[in-house]
Amino acid sequence: MADTLTIALSKGRILEQTLPLLAHAKLTPIEDVQSTRKLMVDGPVIDGVQVRFLIIRAADVCTYVEQGAADMGISGRDLLLEHRPHVYEPLDLKIGRCRVCVCGPKALVEQGKPQSGSRIRVATKYDYLAEKHYLAQGIQAEVIHLYGGMELAPLVGMAERIIDIVETGSTLKANGLVEEETLYDISSRLIVNPASSATKRALINPMIKQLRDAVQRREVA
Repeated sequence: MADTLTIALSKGRILEQTLPLLAHAKLTPIEDVQSTRKLMVDGPVIDGVQVRFLIIRAADVCTYVEQGAADMGISGRDLLLEHRPHVYEPLDLKIGRCRVCVCGPKALVEQGKPQSGSRIRVATKYDYLAEKHYLAQGIQAEVIHLYGGMELAPLVGMAERIIDIVETGSTLKANGLVEEETLYDISSRLIVNPASSATKRALINPMIKQLRDAVQRREVA
């Protein structure tokens, strides 16, 4: 809609780090988005345009922005790499920092990486990234898609490796797993629908500038 600007935010811990950046850009929701059960919350009116926020699953932010249901959004780089949506990425917000890693049981990892021409079973929610990684090494990967609890798969013999997000490594350690290699460093990115970038440029560009300033201030502090 021409008289609205919609921003998709992901539920969960990253929302807490997002809100101060939005506040700096004068994009504060009128309700507490961390506690409300609403999925759509109004924000300020800027130059006659109503800003609104969608509070959705992190995995869905890319889709909402790509499809034009949201003009902008905040998404982890891991999801952008996995789903490869047709969106613009004008700004690294430098929050939600973590990494996508290949991990496995300590004893197995110490034996060395799989050799070219071998087969491996990998549990992950990143099917595309897993297949791409092992294909580049000439390894045939059987990808077992899981939505969570990846660390359990090697413990029950369902997979030899997992590819998952690692932040502190404490969950890996608790389950007898270690990191084998880091595939990608991850942070949250501001993403913009290409059509919205053109039709709502006068509104979106100043927001990007304000968010960039907020990120720079946060990095210096």
